Amino acid sequence: MAATAQPAAGALTAPPAQADKVPVRRVVAFFAMVFGMFMSILDIQIVSASLSEIQAGLGAGADEIAWVQTSYLIAEVIMIPLSGTLARIVSTRVLFAFSAAGFTVASALAATATNIDQMIVYRAIQGFIGGGMIPSVFAAAFTIFPPSKRSVVSPMIGLVATLAPTIGPTVGGYLSHAFSWHWLFLVNIIPGIIVTVLTWNLIDFDKPEFSLMKRFDWWGLISMAVFLGSLEYVLEEGNNKDWFSDEHIVMGSVAVVVGAVVFFWRAFKVPFPVVDLRAFANRNFAFGSIFSFTMGIGLYGLTYLYPLYLARIRGYDSLMIGETLFISGLAMFCTAPIAGMMSSRLDPRVMMMMGFGGFALGTWSMTQLTADWDFYELLVPQILRGVSLMICMVPINNVALGTLSPDRIRNASGLFNLTRNLGGAVGLAVINTILTQRSQEHYLRLSEHVQWGNPEAVERMNSMAANYGAHGLDGPTIAIKQMAGMVQQQAYILSFIDVFVLLTGLFATLIVCVLAIRKPQGAVRGGGGH
Repeated sequence: MAATAQPAAGALTAPPAQADKVPVRRVVAFFAMVFGMFMSILDIQIVSASLSEIQAGLGAGADEIAWVQTSYLIAEVIMIPLSGTLARIVSTRVLFAFSAAGFTVASALAATATNIDQMIVYRAIQGFIGGGMIPSVFAAAFTIFPPSKRSVVSPMIGLVATLAPTIGPTVGGYLSHAFSWHWLFLVNIIPGIIVTVLTWNLIDFDKPEFSLMKRFDWWGLISMAVFLGSLEYVLEEGNNKDWFSDEHIVMGSVAVVVGAVVFFWRAFKVPFPVVDLRAFANRNFAFGSIFSFTMGIGLYGLTYLYPLYLARIRGYDSLMIGETLFISGLAMFCTAPIAGMMSSRLDPRVMMMMGFGGFALGTWSMTQLTADWDFYELLVPQILRGVSLMICMVPINNVALGTLSPDRIRNASGLFNLTRNLGGAVGLAVINTILTQRSQEHYLRLSEHVQWGNPEAVERMNSMAANYGAHGLDGPTIAIKQMAGMVQQQAYILSFIDVFVLLTGLFATLIVCVLAIRKPQGAVRGGGGH
Protein backbone atom coordinates (compact mmCIF):
# COMPACT_ATOMS: atom_id res chain seq x y z
CA MET A 1 0.00 0.00 0.00
CA ALA A 2 2.83 2.38 0.85
CA ALA A 3 4.13 2.16 -2.70
CA THR A 4 0.82 3.42 -4.04
CA ALA A 5 -0.07 5.96 -1.36
CA GLN A 6 0.89 8.79 -3.71
CA PRO A 7 0.89 7.20 -7.16
CA ALA A 8 1.12 10.46 -9.05
CA ALA A 9 4.40 11.32 -7.35
CA GLY A 10 5.68 7.76 -7.20
CA ALA A 11 5.23 7.34 -10.93
CA LEU A 12 8.36 9.40 -11.47
CA THR A 13 10.72 7.12 -9.51
CA ALA A 14 9.18 3.68 -9.09
CA PRO A 15 9.82 0.91 -11.64
CA PRO A 16 7.13 0.88 -14.38
CA ALA A 17 5.48 -2.39 -13.31
CA GLN A 18 5.20 -1.29 -9.69
CA ALA A 19 4.09 2.27 -10.52
CA ASP A 20 1.34 1.06 -12.84
CA LYS A 21 -0.15 -1.39 -10.35
CA VAL A 22 -3.36 -0.14 -8.71
CA PRO A 23 -4.85 -2.18 -5.82
CA VAL A 24 -8.18 -3.86 -6.61
CA ARG A 25 -9.64 -2.19 -3.50
CA ARG A 26 -9.02 1.27 -4.99
CA VAL A 27 -10.37 0.29 -8.41
CA VAL A 28 -13.64 -0.92 -6.85
CA ALA A 29 -13.82 2.26 -4.74
CA PHE A 30 -13.31 4.36 -7.86
CA PHE A 31 -16.09 2.56 -9.76
CA ALA A 32 -18.43 3.15 -6.80
CA MET A 33 -17.50 6.86 -6.86
CA VAL A 34 -18.14 7.04 -10.61
CA PHE A 35 -21.60 5.56 -10.13
CA GLY A 36 -22.32 8.07 -7.34
CA MET A 37 -21.34 10.92 -9.67
CA PHE A 38 -23.56 9.42 -12.38
CA MET A 39 -26.57 9.50 -10.03
CA SER A 40 -25.90 13.09 -9.00
CA ILE A 41 -25.57 14.44 -12.57
CA LEU A 42 -28.43 12.29 -13.92
CA ASP A 43 -30.79 13.66 -11.27
CA ILE A 44 -30.83 17.10 -12.90
CA GLN A 45 -32.14 15.98 -16.31
CA ILE A 46 -34.19 12.99 -15.11
CA VAL A 47 -36.43 15.46 -13.26
CA SER A 48 -36.46 18.20 -15.91
CA ALA A 49 -38.13 15.84 -18.40
CA SER A 50 -41.05 15.20 -16.03
CA LEU A 51 -41.67 18.56 -14.34
CA SER A 52 -45.25 18.66 -15.65
CA GLU A 53 -46.05 15.35 -13.88
CA ILE A 54 -44.51 16.64 -10.61
CA GLN A 55 -46.44 19.91 -11.01
CA ALA A 56 -49.73 18.02 -11.39
CA GLY A 57 -48.91 15.69 -8.48
CA LEU A 58 -48.11 18.53 -6.07
CA GLY A 59 -50.69 21.01 -7.32
CA ALA A 60 -47.97 23.61 -7.98
CA GLY A 61 -48.15 26.72 -10.13
CA ALA A 62 -46.11 27.23 -13.31
CA ASP A 63 -43.73 29.67 -11.57
CA GLU A 64 -43.32 27.47 -8.52
CA ILE A 65 -42.45 24.26 -10.34
CA ALA A 66 -39.34 25.83 -11.92
CA TRP A 67 -37.84 26.02 -8.42
CA VAL A 68 -37.68 22.21 -8.29
CA GLN A 69 -34.76 22.56 -10.71
CA THR A 70 -33.46 25.99 -9.67
CA SER A 71 -33.08 25.06 -5.98
CA TYR A 72 -31.09 21.94 -6.91
CA LEU A 73 -28.78 23.84 -9.29
CA ILE A 74 -28.15 26.75 -6.89
CA ALA A 75 -27.24 24.39 -4.04
CA GLU A 76 -25.07 22.19 -6.27
CA VAL A 77 -23.10 25.09 -7.77
CA ILE A 78 -22.15 26.25 -4.22
CA MET A 79 -20.99 22.78 -3.12
CA ILE A 80 -18.91 21.88 -6.18
CA PRO A 81 -16.03 24.38 -5.59
CA LEU A 82 -16.29 23.91 -1.81
CA SER A 83 -15.78 20.14 -2.06
CA GLY A 84 -12.00 20.41 -2.58
CA THR A 85 -11.50 22.19 0.74
CA LEU A 86 -13.88 19.81 2.55
CA ALA A 87 -12.04 16.79 1.11
CA ARG A 88 -8.77 18.13 2.55
CA ILE A 89 -10.30 18.69 5.99
CA VAL A 90 -12.35 15.48 6.46
CA SER A 91 -10.78 13.26 3.70
CA THR A 92 -12.31 12.07 0.43
CA ARG A 93 -13.65 8.96 2.19
CA VAL A 94 -15.77 10.86 4.70
CA LEU A 95 -16.87 13.54 2.22
CA PHE A 96 -17.94 11.10 -0.49
CA ALA A 97 -19.63 8.55 1.79
CA PHE A 98 -21.58 11.27 3.61
CA SER A 99 -22.48 12.91 0.28
CA ALA A 100 -23.79 9.60 -1.09
CA ALA A 101 -25.73 8.88 2.12
CA GLY A 102 -27.19 12.41 2.28
CA PHE A 103 -28.13 12.33 -1.41
CA THR A 104 -29.93 9.02 -0.88
CA VAL A 105 -31.87 10.30 2.15
CA ALA A 106 -32.80 13.54 0.35
CA SER A 107 -34.02 11.47 -2.65
CA ALA A 108 -36.27 9.45 -0.35
CA LEU A 109 -37.61 12.66 1.22
CA ALA A 110 -38.30 14.19 -2.22
CA ALA A 111 -40.37 11.11 -3.15
CA THR A 112 -42.53 11.67 -0.04
CA ALA A 113 -43.08 15.41 -0.64
CA THR A 114 -46.74 16.41 -0.41
CA ASN A 115 -46.42 20.07 -1.44
CA ILE A 116 -44.14 22.27 -3.52
CA ASP A 117 -42.43 23.90 -0.51
CA GLN A 118 -41.26 20.52 0.84
CA MET A 119 -40.06 19.49 -2.62
CA ILE A 120 -37.99 22.67 -3.08
CA VAL A 121 -36.30 22.21 0.33
CA TYR A 122 -35.56 18.50 -0.31
CA ARG A 123 -34.21 19.27 -3.79
CA ALA A 124 -31.89 21.96 -2.38
CA ILE A 125 -30.54 19.44 0.16
CA GLN A 126 -30.16 16.85 -2.61
CA GLY A 127 -28.27 19.28 -4.86
CA PHE A 128 -25.96 20.59 -2.13
CA ILE A 129 -24.98 17.19 -0.73
CA GLY A 130 -24.87 15.48 -4.13
CA GLY A 131 -22.58 18.20 -5.50
CA GLY A 132 -19.78 16.93 -3.26
CA MET A 133 -19.55 13.69 -5.25
CA ILE A 134 -18.83 15.17 -8.68
CA PRO A 135 -15.37 16.81 -8.26
CA SER A 136 -14.19 14.00 -5.94
CA VAL A 137 -14.31 11.54 -8.85
CA PHE A 138 -12.15 13.72 -11.10
CA ALA A 139 -9.66 14.24 -8.27
CA ALA A 140 -9.59 10.50 -7.46
CA ALA A 141 -8.99 9.57 -11.10
CA PHE A 142 -5.82 11.68 -11.23
CA THR A 143 -4.70 10.64 -7.74
CA ILE A 144 -5.23 6.87 -7.80
CA PHE A 145 -4.21 6.08 -11.35
CA PRO A 146 -0.77 6.63 -12.92
CA PRO A 147 -0.49 8.49 -16.25
CA SER A 148 -0.30 5.21 -18.20
CA LYS A 149 -3.87 4.36 -17.11
CA ARG A 150 -5.37 7.72 -18.07
CA SER A 151 -6.40 6.51 -21.54
CA VAL A 152 -8.85 4.15 -19.80
CA VAL A 153 -9.93 6.30 -16.85
CA SER A 154 -10.46 9.66 -18.59
CA PRO A 155 -12.99 8.32 -21.14
CA MET A 156 -14.87 6.69 -18.26
CA ILE A 157 -15.40 9.88 -16.24
CA GLY A 158 -15.91 11.89 -19.45
CA LEU A 159 -18.60 9.42 -20.52
CA VAL A 160 -20.40 9.65 -17.18
CA ALA A 161 -20.22 13.46 -17.05
CA THR A 162 -21.73 13.78 -20.56
CA LEU A 163 -23.90 10.66 -20.81
CA ALA A 164 -25.87 11.30 -17.60
CA PRO A 165 -27.38 14.65 -18.76
CA THR A 166 -28.03 13.22 -22.23
CA ILE A 167 -29.99 10.11 -21.23
CA GLY A 168 -31.75 11.92 -18.35
CA PRO A 169 -34.85 12.81 -20.43
CA THR A 170 -35.09 9.20 -21.66
CA VAL A 171 -34.89 7.69 -18.17
CA GLY A 172 -37.15 10.36 -16.66
CA GLY A 173 -39.78 9.99 -19.37
CA TYR A 174 -39.84 6.22 -19.00
CA LEU A 175 -40.08 6.23 -15.18
CA SER A 176 -42.83 8.84 -14.98
CA HIS A 177 -44.87 7.09 -17.71
CA ALA A 178 -44.38 3.51 -16.56
CA PHE A 179 -44.74 4.18 -12.81
CA SER A 180 -45.16 7.68 -11.33
CA TRP A 181 -43.06 10.81 -10.72
CA HIS A 182 -42.13 9.45 -7.25
CA TRP A 183 -39.85 6.91 -8.96
CA LEU A 184 -37.68 9.72 -10.32
CA PHE A 185 -36.34 9.88 -6.73
CA LEU A 186 -36.97 6.34 -5.43
CA VAL A 187 -34.70 4.96 -8.17
CA ASN A 188 -31.70 6.50 -6.32
CA ILE A 189 -32.20 4.70 -3.01
CA ILE A 190 -30.80 1.17 -3.58
CA PRO A 191 -27.79 2.33 -5.68
CA GLY A 192 -27.20 5.14 -3.15
CA ILE A 193 -26.98 2.70 -0.24
CA ILE A 194 -24.56 0.47 -2.18
CA VAL A 195 -22.33 3.43 -3.13
CA THR A 196 -22.32 4.69 0.47
CA VAL A 197 -21.28 1.30 1.91
CA LEU A 198 -18.58 0.67 -0.72
CA THR A 199 -16.99 4.12 -0.55
CA TRP A 200 -16.99 4.21 3.27
CA ASN A 201 -15.19 0.85 3.43
CA LEU A 202 -12.86 1.08 0.43
CA ILE A 203 -11.62 4.67 -0.08
CA ASP A 204 -8.17 4.93 1.53
CA PHE A 205 -6.01 7.17 -0.65
CA ASP A 206 -5.89 10.29 1.53
CA LYS A 207 -5.99 11.31 5.20
CA PRO A 208 -8.03 14.06 6.92
CA GLU A 209 -6.37 17.31 7.99
CA PHE A 210 -8.66 18.38 10.83
CA SER A 211 -6.24 21.11 11.86
CA LEU A 212 -7.31 23.10 8.79
CA MET A 213 -10.77 23.54 10.31
CA LYS A 214 -9.39 26.19 12.67
CA ARG A 215 -8.30 28.24 9.64
CA PHE A 216 -11.52 27.74 7.65
CA ASP A 217 -12.66 30.97 5.97
CA TRP A 218 -16.34 31.28 6.94
CA TRP A 219 -16.69 34.74 5.38
CA GLY A 220 -15.26 33.32 2.17
CA LEU A 221 -17.87 30.53 2.25
CA ILE A 222 -20.75 32.96 2.84
CA SER A 223 -19.61 35.32 0.08
CA MET A 224 -19.10 32.40 -2.35
CA ALA A 225 -22.61 31.10 -1.57
CA VAL A 226 -24.09 34.57 -2.18
CA PHE A 227 -22.05 35.07 -5.37
CA LEU A 228 -22.64 31.67 -7.02
CA GLY A 229 -26.17 31.16 -5.68
CA SER A 230 -27.34 34.58 -6.87
CA LEU A 231 -25.57 34.12 -10.22
CA GLU A 232 -27.34 30.79 -10.79
CA TYR A 233 -30.69 32.34 -9.83
CA VAL A 234 -30.25 35.34 -12.15
CA LEU A 235 -29.24 33.10 -15.08
CA GLU A 236 -32.05 30.59 -14.46
CA GLU A 237 -34.89 33.07 -13.91
CA GLY A 238 -33.70 36.14 -15.85
CA ASN A 239 -35.38 35.41 -19.17
CA ASN A 240 -38.71 34.40 -17.61
CA LYS A 241 -38.82 37.61 -15.57
CA ASP A 242 -37.67 39.88 -18.44
CA TRP A 243 -34.27 40.43 -16.85
CA PHE A 244 -33.74 43.85 -15.21
CA SER A 245 -37.36 44.90 -15.41
CA ASP A 246 -37.94 42.57 -12.43
CA GLU A 247 -36.85 43.80 -8.99
CA HIS A 248 -35.80 40.30 -7.82
CA ILE A 249 -33.39 39.98 -10.77
CA VAL A 250 -31.97 43.44 -9.98
CA MET A 251 -31.49 42.49 -6.31
CA GLY A 252 -29.93 39.17 -7.37
CA SER A 253 -27.51 40.98 -9.69
CA VAL A 254 -26.45 43.34 -6.89
CA ALA A 255 -25.89 40.29 -4.65
CA VAL A 256 -23.73 38.72 -7.41
CA VAL A 257 -21.48 41.80 -7.57
CA VAL A 258 -21.17 42.22 -3.78
CA GLY A 259 -20.63 38.48 -3.23
CA ALA A 260 -18.03 38.33 -6.01
CA VAL A 261 -16.03 41.29 -4.67
CA VAL A 262 -15.89 39.85 -1.13
CA PHE A 263 -15.21 36.31 -2.37
CA PHE A 264 -12.29 37.23 -4.65
CA TRP A 265 -10.84 39.58 -2.02
CA ARG A 266 -10.91 36.77 0.58
CA ALA A 267 -9.59 34.21 -1.95
CA PHE A 268 -6.38 36.21 -2.46
CA LYS A 269 -6.02 37.62 1.07
CA VAL A 270 -6.50 34.78 3.59
CA PRO A 271 -3.83 32.04 4.01
CA PHE A 272 -6.36 29.18 3.66
CA PRO A 273 -9.12 30.35 1.24
CA VAL A 274 -12.34 28.38 0.84
CA VAL A 275 -11.41 27.95 -2.84
CA ASP A 276 -7.80 28.12 -4.02
CA LEU A 277 -7.83 30.05 -7.31
CA ARG A 278 -4.07 29.67 -7.86
CA ALA A 279 -4.73 26.64 -10.07
CA PHE A 280 -5.61 29.12 -12.84
CA ALA A 281 -1.95 30.17 -12.88
CA ASN A 282 -1.34 26.84 -14.65
CA ARG A 283 -1.84 27.76 -18.30
CA ASN A 284 -3.19 24.37 -19.34
CA PHE A 285 -5.66 24.31 -16.45
CA ALA A 286 -6.88 27.81 -17.36
CA PHE A 287 -7.42 26.87 -21.02
CA GLY A 288 -8.92 23.50 -20.04
CA SER A 289 -11.42 25.34 -17.83
CA ILE A 290 -12.35 27.70 -20.68
CA PHE A 291 -12.95 24.70 -22.95
CA SER A 292 -14.94 23.01 -20.17
CA PHE A 293 -17.09 26.14 -19.81
CA THR A 294 -17.82 26.08 -23.55
CA MET A 295 -18.53 22.36 -23.53
CA GLY A 296 -21.06 23.08 -20.77
CA ILE A 297 -22.84 25.39 -23.21
CA GLY A 298 -22.87 22.68 -25.87
CA LEU A 299 -23.76 19.82 -23.51
CA TYR A 300 -26.58 21.45 -21.56
CA GLY A 301 -27.66 23.77 -24.38
CA LEU A 302 -28.34 20.98 -26.87
CA THR A 303 -29.84 18.76 -24.15
CA TYR A 304 -32.33 21.62 -23.72
CA LEU A 305 -32.83 22.61 -27.39
CA TYR A 306 -33.67 19.20 -28.88
CA PRO A 307 -36.44 18.37 -26.36
CA LEU A 308 -37.80 21.93 -26.63
CA TYR A 309 -38.09 21.61 -30.42
CA LEU A 310 -39.71 18.17 -30.19
CA ALA A 311 -42.21 19.32 -27.54
CA ARG A 312 -43.04 22.75 -28.98
CA ILE A 313 -43.04 21.99 -32.71
CA ARG A 314 -43.66 18.23 -32.94
CA GLY A 315 -45.91 17.94 -29.86
CA TYR A 316 -43.96 15.02 -28.33
CA ASP A 317 -44.41 13.95 -24.71
CA SER A 318 -41.46 13.21 -22.39
CA LEU A 319 -41.28 9.50 -23.29
CA MET A 320 -41.28 10.13 -27.06
CA ILE A 321 -38.61 12.84 -26.61
CA GLY A 322 -36.47 10.42 -24.59
CA GLU A 323 -36.76 7.71 -27.24
CA THR A 324 -35.77 10.18 -29.98
CA LEU A 325 -32.76 11.56 -28.07
CA PHE A 326 -31.42 8.19 -26.94
CA ILE A 327 -29.19 8.04 -30.03
CA SER A 328 -26.83 10.72 -28.62
CA GLY A 329 -26.20 8.62 -25.51
CA LEU A 330 -25.61 5.53 -27.63
CA ALA A 331 -23.09 7.42 -29.78
CA MET A 332 -21.21 8.56 -26.64
CA PHE A 333 -21.14 5.07 -25.20
CA CYS A 334 -19.73 3.59 -28.43
CA THR A 335 -17.17 6.41 -28.82
CA ALA A 336 -15.75 6.26 -25.26
CA PRO A 337 -13.27 3.36 -25.86
CA ILE A 338 -12.24 4.88 -29.21
CA ALA A 339 -11.59 8.23 -27.53
CA GLY A 340 -9.48 6.42 -24.91
CA MET A 341 -7.33 4.79 -27.59
CA MET A 342 -7.00 8.08 -29.46
CA SER A 343 -5.86 9.88 -26.29
CA SER A 344 -2.84 7.59 -25.96
CA ARG A 345 -1.82 8.07 -29.59
CA LEU A 346 -2.84 11.58 -30.63
CA ASP A 347 -1.87 15.08 -29.54
CA PRO A 348 -4.79 16.22 -27.32
CA ARG A 349 -4.95 19.44 -29.29
CA VAL A 350 -5.71 17.46 -32.46
CA MET A 351 -8.44 15.54 -30.63
CA MET A 352 -10.01 18.76 -29.37
CA MET A 353 -9.97 20.28 -32.85
CA MET A 354 -11.65 17.14 -34.22
CA GLY A 355 -14.27 17.26 -31.47
CA PHE A 356 -15.02 20.98 -31.83
CA GLY A 357 -15.15 20.55 -35.63
CA GLY A 358 -17.63 17.68 -35.33
CA PHE A 359 -19.75 19.71 -32.92
CA ALA A 360 -19.78 22.68 -35.31
CA LEU A 361 -20.73 20.37 -38.20
CA GLY A 362 -23.62 18.92 -36.18
CA THR A 363 -25.03 22.32 -35.20
CA TRP A 364 -24.53 23.65 -38.75
CA SER A 365 -26.63 20.77 -40.13
CA MET A 366 -29.40 21.85 -37.71
CA THR A 367 -29.59 25.24 -39.44
CA GLN A 368 -31.65 23.51 -42.18
CA LEU A 369 -34.34 22.74 -39.58
CA THR A 370 -38.03 22.61 -40.63
CA ALA A 371 -41.27 21.74 -38.81
CA ASP A 372 -41.18 18.27 -40.40
CA TRP A 373 -37.87 17.15 -38.86
CA ASP A 374 -38.22 13.96 -36.87
CA PHE A 375 -36.07 11.05 -35.64
CA TYR A 376 -34.31 10.37 -38.96
CA GLU A 377 -33.54 14.02 -39.73
CA LEU A 378 -32.12 14.46 -36.20
CA LEU A 379 -30.10 11.22 -36.42
CA VAL A 380 -26.87 12.56 -37.96
CA PRO A 381 -26.72 15.78 -35.85
CA GLN A 382 -27.22 13.69 -32.71
CA ILE A 383 -24.53 11.17 -33.67
CA LEU A 384 -22.11 14.04 -34.43
CA ARG A 385 -22.93 15.59 -31.06
CA GLY A 386 -22.40 12.34 -29.11
CA VAL A 387 -19.17 11.39 -30.85
CA SER A 388 -17.75 14.94 -30.69
CA LEU A 389 -18.54 15.33 -26.98
CA MET A 390 -16.52 12.25 -26.10
CA ILE A 391 -13.61 13.16 -28.37
CA CYS A 392 -13.51 16.63 -26.73
CA MET A 393 -14.02 15.70 -23.08
CA VAL A 394 -11.16 13.20 -22.74
CA PRO A 395 -8.34 15.56 -23.85
CA ILE A 396 -9.94 18.53 -22.03
CA ASN A 397 -9.87 16.55 -18.75
CA ASN A 398 -6.26 15.50 -19.37
CA VAL A 399 -5.08 18.97 -20.39
CA ALA A 400 -6.75 20.66 -17.41
CA LEU A 401 -5.91 18.22 -14.59
CA GLY A 402 -3.14 16.02 -15.97
CA THR A 403 -0.26 18.39 -15.21
CA LEU A 404 -1.25 19.45 -11.67
CA SER A 405 0.49 18.14 -8.55
CA PRO A 406 -1.51 15.74 -6.32
CA ASP A 407 -2.01 18.33 -3.57
CA ARG A 408 -3.62 20.77 -6.05
CA ILE A 409 -5.91 18.31 -7.85
CA ARG A 410 -8.70 18.03 -5.26
CA ASN A 411 -9.32 21.76 -5.22
CA ALA A 412 -8.74 22.21 -8.96
CA SER A 413 -11.24 19.48 -9.87
CA GLY A 414 -13.96 21.45 -8.05
CA LEU A 415 -13.14 24.58 -10.05
CA PHE A 416 -12.96 22.55 -13.27
CA ASN A 417 -16.42 21.04 -12.73
CA LEU A 418 -17.80 24.43 -11.70
CA THR A 419 -16.78 25.88 -15.08
CA ARG A 420 -18.81 23.21 -16.90
CA ASN A 421 -21.90 23.88 -14.76
CA LEU A 422 -21.57 27.65 -15.10
CA GLY A 423 -21.13 27.21 -18.85
CA GLY A 424 -24.41 25.32 -18.91
CA ALA A 425 -26.17 27.99 -16.82
CA VAL A 426 -24.84 30.87 -18.94
CA GLY A 427 -25.58 28.95 -22.14
CA LEU A 428 -29.18 28.22 -21.18
CA ALA A 429 -29.76 31.84 -20.13
CA VAL A 430 -28.40 33.16 -23.45
CA ILE A 431 -30.24 30.51 -25.50
CA ASN A 432 -33.57 31.23 -23.77
CA THR A 433 -33.15 34.98 -24.24
CA ILE A 434 -32.29 34.58 -27.94
CA LEU A 435 -35.25 32.22 -28.50
CA THR A 436 -37.65 34.66 -26.82
CA GLN A 437 -36.42 37.82 -28.53
CA ARG A 438 -35.77 36.36 -31.98
CA SER A 439 -39.10 34.48 -32.12
CA GLN A 440 -40.88 37.81 -31.41
CA GLU A 441 -38.89 39.56 -34.13
CA HIS A 442 -39.47 36.76 -36.65
CA TYR A 443 -43.20 36.73 -35.80
CA LEU A 444 -43.49 40.47 -36.51
CA ARG A 445 -41.62 40.15 -39.82
CA LEU A 446 -43.53 37.07 -40.99
CA SER A 447 -46.90 38.54 -39.99
CA GLU A 448 -46.19 41.55 -42.27
CA HIS A 449 -46.56 39.17 -45.23
CA VAL A 450 -49.65 37.38 -43.91
CA GLN A 451 -52.17 40.16 -44.58
CA TRP A 452 -54.99 41.02 -46.94
CA GLY A 453 -52.66 42.49 -49.56
CA ASN A 454 -50.97 39.12 -50.12
CA PRO A 455 -53.03 37.04 -52.59
CA GLU A 456 -51.37 33.75 -51.50
CA ALA A 457 -52.21 34.38 -47.85
CA VAL A 458 -55.81 35.33 -48.73
CA GLU A 459 -56.20 32.22 -50.90
CA ARG A 460 -54.87 29.97 -48.12
CA MET A 461 -57.15 31.65 -45.58
CA ASN A 462 -60.25 31.29 -47.77
CA SER A 463 -59.42 27.62 -48.45
CA MET A 464 -59.07 26.85 -44.74
CA ALA A 465 -62.25 28.82 -43.88
CA ALA A 466 -64.25 26.96 -46.51
CA ASN A 467 -62.90 23.61 -45.28
CA TYR A 468 -63.94 24.28 -41.65
CA GLY A 469 -67.23 25.88 -42.77
CA ALA A 470 -68.15 22.71 -44.69
CA HIS A 471 -68.07 20.86 -41.34
CA GLY A 472 -70.48 23.34 -39.74
CA LEU A 473 -67.80 25.28 -37.85
CA ASP A 474 -66.98 29.01 -37.68
CA GLY A 475 -64.60 28.82 -40.64
CA PRO A 476 -63.17 32.39 -40.78
CA THR A 477 -62.42 32.56 -37.02
CA ILE A 478 -60.72 29.14 -36.94
CA ALA A 479 -58.77 29.93 -40.13
CA ILE A 480 -57.37 33.15 -38.61
CA LYS A 481 -56.27 31.24 -35.48
CA GLN A 482 -54.69 28.52 -37.63
CA MET A 483 -52.79 31.07 -39.72
CA ALA A 484 -51.53 32.84 -36.57
CA GLY A 485 -50.39 29.46 -35.20
CA MET A 486 -48.52 28.66 -38.44
CA VAL A 487 -46.74 32.02 -38.35
CA GLN A 488 -45.84 31.50 -34.67
CA GLN A 489 -44.48 28.02 -35.42
CA GLN A 490 -42.29 29.32 -38.26
CA ALA A 491 -41.05 32.13 -36.00
CA TYR A 492 -40.03 29.53 -33.38
CA ILE A 493 -38.20 27.47 -36.00
CA LEU A 494 -36.31 30.51 -37.31
CA SER A 495 -35.28 31.41 -33.74
CA PHE A 496 -34.00 27.83 -33.24
CA ILE A 497 -31.96 28.21 -36.44
CA ASP A 498 -30.49 31.49 -35.12
CA VAL A 499 -29.28 29.68 -31.98
CA PHE A 500 -27.73 26.84 -34.00
CA VAL A 501 -25.89 29.36 -36.20
CA LEU A 502 -24.41 31.01 -33.08
CA LEU A 503 -23.39 27.64 -31.60
CA THR A 504 -21.72 26.74 -34.90
CA GLY A 505 -19.72 29.98 -34.78
CA LEU A 506 -18.76 29.38 -31.14
CA PHE A 507 -17.35 25.89 -31.75
CA ALA A 508 -15.66 26.89 -34.99
CA THR A 509 -13.89 29.67 -33.01
CA LEU A 510 -12.71 27.11 -30.43
CA ILE A 511 -10.87 25.19 -33.17
CA VAL A 512 -8.65 28.27 -33.57
CA CYS A 513 -8.33 28.76 -29.78
CA VAL A 514 -6.88 25.26 -29.39
CA LEU A 515 -3.79 26.43 -31.28
CA ALA A 516 -3.06 28.84 -28.38
CA ILE A 517 -2.36 26.09 -25.82
CA ARG A 518 0.93 24.32 -25.36
CA LYS A 519 1.15 20.60 -25.97
CA PRO A 520 0.93 19.02 -22.48
CA GLN A 521 4.12 17.22 -21.53
CA GLY A 522 3.63 13.49 -21.70
CA ALA A 523 0.07 13.93 -22.94
CA VAL A 524 0.37 11.46 -25.78
CA ARG A 525 2.36 8.88 -23.92
CA GLY A 526 -0.03 8.06 -21.12
CA GLY A 527 -2.91 10.42 -21.68
CA GLY A 528 -1.75 13.42 -19.69
CA GLY A 529 1.35 13.01 -17.55
CA HIS A 530 3.19 15.32 -15.22
